[in-house]
Amino acid sequence: MKAAAIYGGTFDPVTYGHLDLAKRGIEIFDNLILAVAESRSKNPLFTLEERIEILKEVVRDMPGVEVDGFNGLLVDYARSRGAAVVLRGLRAVSDFEYEFQMALTNRKLDGHIETIFMMPKEEHSYMSSHILKEIVRLGADVSCFVPPFVKKKLEEKLITTQVDRL
Repeated sequence: MKAAAIYGGTFDPVTYGHLDLAKRGIEIFDNLILAVAESRSKNPLFTLEERIEILKEVVRDMPGVEVDGFNGLLVDYARSRGAAVVLRGLRAVSDFEYEFQMALTNRKLDGHIETIFMMPKEEHSYMSSHILKEIVRLGADVSCFVPPFVKKKLEEKLITTQVDRL
């Protein structure tokens, strides 16, 4: 029996790695909610509203995938949406320790919500949003890491930010 799942993250910005997990996740679950975390502590480049807009644009042709924003604990958000599963991506061993701690904490907070880990395809396993933003700041082409719409938004935001600093 399929169920609803939550794939939460800051998505600052969304990458092909995120989209790979979303595409494979919707093959497993009836409904996949991409839950964009406000995450003020991470100092995101894009506002919550911008990240939601960008994500909605790049998944608009993915039936069963919904985009929503949230603030607070992911497990609370999952419960409020009636989701039984939290989907998390693991790129490298370094991700595992943090994700393992979060999964166990979420289980303690709500034992009815399971965490399922998925690994992105190999070609996406080394890219992070942090590295991606640095590549753009240094003027390199990121077309192989993000959809064209995301690339455009990234370049607009980073060029504007750099010009504002001058």
